[in-house]
Parts: sequence; structure tokens; C-alpha cells
Amino acid sequence: MEKSLAEMQREVDRYISQFKEGYFSPLSMLARMSEEVGELAREVNHSFGEKPKKASEEDNSIELELGDILFITICFANSLGIDLAEAHDKVMHKFNTRDANRWTKKDTE
Repeated sequence: MEKSLAEMQREVDRYISQFKEGYFSPLSMLARMSEEVGELAREVNHSFGEKPKKASEEDNSIELELGDILFITICFANSLGIDLAEAHDKVMHKFNTRDANRWTKKDTE
């Protein structure tokens, strides 16, 4: 069963709400997001770049790193009262209007 963004936001909020500390500050979350993006970059470099993992390095995956980024993105949005589905709709509108002719479209015939 697929989850909606709203369901994911509620699930993360239920998880975070059980702790006295609650959500981190926006600056702390941005730092955490940067860390997670760095970890994703490392995994992509190991999988598709010229830098293989050392034998002593933990097994990690692009999937898990993307999941970590999704989690911190949801935490960030929740802490600021941002509806991610609404944010997504606004971004797609921007791409479908401003960038409508930016890329070469595939033939649909």
C-alpha cells in the first residue's frame, strides 16, 4: 500500500512527538540534511564513481540514504508547518510553466 505525503508527515510527527526534545531547530535540521546528502553522495560515488569502498566500510545503500533524506525533509517541513503535497504541487506548476519548453520532449506519436 502506498502512503501519501500527508500520511508520511503524520507518521513522522507521531514518531517525533513522543520525545520531549521534539523537532530540531531549522539550522540543526539543515545541517542534518547536509550530512545526509553527503552520505548519499558518498554512496553514489561508490556505486557509480571511481572511488570504491574500503573493505572496512559499512554496507549502506542509496535507498537508505534517500530514505534518510526523505525523513529529515519531512521533519523540516513539519517543524515549519509546511504541507509537502502542496509544496510539490507548487513546484510542479513552476516546472510545467516556467520550464515547459526547457527540455527536449520525447515524441508521443
